[in-house]
Amino acid sequence: MLRITDARTGEPVEVRRVLTRVHAHVERGDTSALRVLLVADVLARALELDGIPVLLVADPGAELRERADRLGIRPTEAPATGGGRQVLHVGAFGEPVGGVEAVVEVAPVTGEADEGDTSDGALRLALLAHARRTPVHLDATALTEADALLDQWRKAVADWARRPSKPVPEHVRQALRAAWEDDLDVPGVLDVLRDVEGVDGMPGGARFESYAYADRLLGLELTREIGASA
Repeated sequence: MLRITDARTGEPVEVRRVLTRVHAHVERGDTSALRVLLVADVLARALELDGIPVLLVADPGAELRERADRLGIRPTEAPATGGGRQVLHVGAFGEPVGGVEAVVEVAPVTGEADEGDTSDGALRLALLAHARRTPVHLDATALTEADALLDQWRKAVADWARRPSKPVPEHVRQALRAAWEDDLDVPGVLDVLRDVEGVDGMPGGARFESYAYADRLLGLELTREIGASA
């Protein structure tokens, strides 16, 4: 079961298995606001992987919504929609969001980088590589490294896809879920994938299924290169 730290109390809250409204508060249109939307998107994915129905609610401006679309962040419902027997508010670090429900805080993004030289997936990965309560300094080096890792993983997944199919090893599935269920530890999920890539003796088909399973949370389109060079 997903446990998320409530910024109001500093204590973990266990998310119940009921219709849940994830309300992303984005008052600005900068990259910090984009990160809030991204965390809300990943949180919604984690809930759905646990069988919990989700409404993702936000009211981003047109420019921010366009950037969110490029990052693969799902469309949102208008805040007036309401709904949900349980509400998780996602907001910028230190900014009050109101209400009495759980508050999921997201640290800001600093730095300047030309996103035009890298893929949109690289920006998503660069932001996901840090715990949500850890500030992110975004620069050309961070984007270049994320772009290279994403390209490496997509090519590896495309290669593994040509191997005989194998299920996700149970210890890998448990490690992935343990990471994201522990306060949405996405960097921990990425560490599990690094281990899967480097471990000796795991069949390619099992590596493929492990990455495809994790990508249901990450949203990095890790299977995008399958068949590209066939």
